[in-house]
Amino acid sequence: VQLVESGGGSAQPGGSLQLSCTASGFTFSKVAMNRVRQAPGKEREGVAALDGVGSTDYRGSVKGRFTISQDNANNTLYLEMNNLKPEDTAMYYCAVVGRGMTASQALYVMAPHEWAYWGQGTQVTVS
Repeated sequence: VQLVESGGGSAQPGGSLQLSCTASGFTFSKVAMNRVRQAPGKEREGVAALDGVGSTDYRGSVKGRFTISQDNANNTLYLEMNNLKPEDTAMYYCAVVGRGMTASQALYVMAPHEWAYWGQGTQVTVS
């Protein structure tokens, strides 16, 4: 199983980026996923989660700006990030949380030992 992340980079405040997480050897459908970020010197935090029935949940600070979605045909998870702020600067990870969990529950599964699989991370810098 491999999760390959892409789409990170630099953006100015107010700008947009789209992160992608593509799986091989694993099918995303029916599982809960969490997009987690960690900035230097800060706690890891769940940003956006999507569950097996397509429900989503978001961290309060990104609601209305970020959108998580899934393309089952391409086995890819997307995170559309708009109106970026400097405080969004972090390494972003794509994590497979597992089955039978709601998006609201998955959003708080932030420790790697709790994830089934995760990507290598992609850096987002907003300045």
